[in-house]
Amino acid sequence: MGLGGISIWQLVIILAIILLLFGSKKLRNIGGDLGNAVKGFKSAMKDGTEEPKAIDEKQDANFSADTSAEKESEKTEK
Repeated sequence: MGLGGISIWQLVIILAIILLLFGSKKLRNIGGDLGNAVKGFKSAMKDGTEEPKAIDEKQDANFSADTSAEKESEKTEK
């Protein structure tokens, strides 16, 4: 007995019918697409497990410079 009561000969017949329905070229494309999807998933999982990088102070927003410009624009409006 094979998988869940299905013998190997029954699996071969099912695979032959699938091959006849879809053709070898389409099955090859489906296999390549599935392989690329698995590779993308693995790389995304690997990227998610890395430690977050430290943020430089240069990348942080500096709002203190904006307040002086706002004060000058308020003076000119009055």
